[in-house]
Amino acid sequence: MHLTCLITNATRLLMSEIGTIIRSLGCFPSEAELHDIIAELEDEEPTGFVRYEKFLPTMTKILLERKFRPITEDLLLQAFKVLDQQKNGHLEPEELTKYLTQEGESFTQEEIDEMLSAAVDPDKNAILYKDFVSMMTFDDTR
Repeated sequence: MHLTCLITNATRLLMSEIGTIIRSLGCFPSEAELHDIIAELEDEEPTGFVRYEKFLPTMTKILLERKFRPITEDLLLQAFKVLDQQKNGHLEPEELTKYLTQEGESFTQEEIDEMLSAAVDPDKNAILYKDFVSMMTFDDTR
């Protein structure tokens, strides 16, 4: 697996990949929480890398404390239902884009484009959120 090779052979990890690594291990911190983790890992002189021996204890603690667990499929589905003001089982791409840019932690355009490419049903040009939630939830059976 790519992640195993990356960590096994690494003495330093790219700072820009820390979020990807953490999420691939089943932890889903908010962007603010991720920023705090990175600040904790960063050396006094930022190099764009974090030493593996500094990352490992931090990540071990996060995993052992079961921090940043994903939300359940039911809770995520409820959130989409709240956004669906017409109660028709779907959202228009423009609606979701509005919520993702104007509420809470704003998504970048790249993040929005990536999400919409997976979320929008090409035949209906709408987000059938029940299907989308099933596709994007994490099965946390550990």
